[in-house]
Amino acid sequence: MFAAIGIIVLLVMVFGGFAFTGGNLEPVLHALPHEMLIIGGAGVGALIIGNSSKELKALGSVMGKIFKGPKYNRQDYLDCIFLVSRLMKMLRTEGPVAVEPHIEDPASSSVFAEYPKLLKDTTLIHLIADTLRLVVVSSGTLDPNAVEDVMDNTIKNHVHHTEQPAETLQTLSDALPALGIVAAVLGVVKTMGSIDKPPAILGGMIGSALVGTFLGVLLSYGLVGPFANRAKQVIAADAAIYHVVKQIIVASLNGHPLPLVIEAARSGIEHSNQPSFAEVFDGMRGR
Repeated sequence: MFAAIGIIVLLVMVFGGFAFTGGNLEPVLHALPHEMLIIGGAGVGALIIGNSSKELKALGSVMGKIFKGPKYNRQDYLDCIFLVSRLMKMLRTEGPVAVEPHIEDPASSSVFAEYPKLLKDTTLIHLIADTLRLVVVSSGTLDPNAVEDVMDNTIKNHVHHTEQPAETLQTLSDALPALGIVAAVLGVVKTMGSIDKPPAILGGMIGSALVGTFLGVLLSYGLVGPFANRAKQVIAADAAIYHVVKQIIVASLNGHPLPLVIEAARSGIEHSNQPSFAEVFDGMRGR
């Protein structure tokens, strides 16, 4: 929502401000389609050259994230805490045999089934299941610090791959001013080929060429660059739930008391989505 509002504000302020100060929008609007064809086409071509089909699909996916924003809310974080805490309690009180069916086939698990939204996040489910599988097969002899290292590497690897489309957008943003210059140079070349035309016509042609430079800079710093930055923010926000999982598992393996486990889980959640201590404590006691 905010991305769409920002685009509207950007366009209104740039073009409206130009018109308000006495600028004539007609030559700009006349040149925009041609310059956009050159700059946009060159940008798309560069994306195709520099990325595989998988990365291009991921780029389309990250554009959706930009407009939708982070996918997890306060209730989702609560659900994640309850889910992982329940599995850890089961492991502690009923033993590895009770937990194993749930982590081997989460899709058929009665525990995971209570949290359908979380179940759709395959990265989250694999993080929980794979980590608990290590604990189960090791019969409780794993060093919690080693478990934390493994989970950190898993999360880091996931975030790295998820951020690649955002890096691609940033690379495109960096290239757009230069592509705008390319379009402007072509416009100058066209103008020089018509040097015998009257000054009024030459002025219009030079103005059209300069629209290319303007458009490249506007797209770079006004749209694509902010898109890349917003994508990184959303990806980082979505990754916070993986750290919640890590904190609960590691704190539980260290044998920390329930209040400390709760604070470990809550500590990595943004304040706007952070459940209160009482919410978590009361919810965990009833499970």
